[in-house]
Amino acid sequence: MKDKVRLIARLDVKDENLVKGIQYEGLRKLGSPHDFAVRYYRQGVDELLYLDTVASLYGRNNLGDILKQTTQDVFIPITAGGGLRSVQDVQAVLQAGADKAAINTAALKRPQLICEVAEAFGSQCMVLSVQAKRRDLKNAFAGWEAYYDNGREHSGRDVLEWVREAAKLGAGEILVTSVDCEGFQKGMDLELISAVSAAVDLPVIAAGGAGSCRDLVKAAQSGANAVAAASILHYGKTTVMEMKHALLKADIEVRQCSEW
Repeated sequence: MKDKVRLIARLDVKDENLVKGIQYEGLRKLGSPHDFAVRYYRQGVDELLYLDTVASLYGRNNLGDILKQTTQDVFIPITAGGGLRSVQDVQAVLQAGADKAAINTAALKRPQLICEVAEAFGSQCMVLSVQAKRRDLKNAFAGWEAYYDNGREHSGRDVLEWVREAAKLGAGEILVTSVDCEGFQKGMDLELISAVSAAVDLPVIAAGGAGSCRDLVKAAQSGANAVAAASILHYGKTTVMEMKHALLKADIEVRQCSEW
């Protein structure tokens, strides 16, 4: 039996601010990430995903203080990503309060890092983050390439081949973001979600493009074990409770909120 679908609030952070853009560009400051995190926690979100959006630029993850502050008021699993290049980097965010580490760039450049993180902290801690772009928007059979540096840099790797390799190396979860859909709020890449879910026997978190509760339902029906939402929560288009009710109405099991 498939586990209950998890709802994850994605919090993109630049310096000390929660930000949101479209395809990782044109970032708009929205406020304190801690305040948003507490809001979603109180609404009943299952997990938080913190991503340092400028980590690649500065060569380091800057989430330590935010994680420490958040874990004083929020008591659900937290995944942190952005600029994690070594076991020591992962250890630092775990010590700051994260439960899992999401790694993209460093894993693409040195896949052995996946093994090292899994061996040091357990596979459940090692989340492979994949920024996927369609090779040809007009050709559904062209597949997807894995990118890094906020969807700007080619890796040359096929997404499905890459997630299969990462699973063998010890990744415990796959976070797949459609760069093509990210931030537009016009729907998720359901073909991508379905293909990745079929390629690996690991939990898959789908991200990028959700603009309504219906989009979350479709992602879950396409195979996602969890869905990460950002814009529709940050801009008040819906609430966690409304999301969960929409999933339940579609006969998709979710984790109950404390208010139920």
